Amino acid sequence: MSRMSDKTMPGGSLLMLVLFVASLFSAIAVSYSAYWNRQLLNALYGELSERDKLQAEWGRLILEQSTWTAHGRVETLATETLKMRVPDAAEVRLVAP
Repeated sequence: MSRMSDKTMPGGSLLMLVLFVASLFSAIAVSYSAYWNRQLLNALYGELSERDKLQAEWGRLILEQSTWTAHGRVETLATETLKMRVPDAAEVRLVAP
C-alpha cells in the first residue's frame, strides 16, 4: 500500500533551489551592471570630447573678440566710418558737477 502522492523532496532541496535562483539572479545582475557601466563610460567619453571641442571654439571666439575690439581697429573705424576726430584743446569744455 505505498502511495505515490506521498513523495517528498529530499532534505535541503528547497534550500538548493533557493540558492540556485539567487546565484542565477546575481549573475544576471552582474552582467547588467557591467553593461550599464560600459554605457555610462561611453557617454562620459562623448561628453568629454564635446567639452574639448567647445573649449577650443571658446578660445577661437575669445581671439576673434580681441581682434574685433583692438584699439587701433576701433580708432580706424571711428575715424573713417563715423568721421570722428580727437577735439582740439580749445574745443574741450569742462562741466562742473
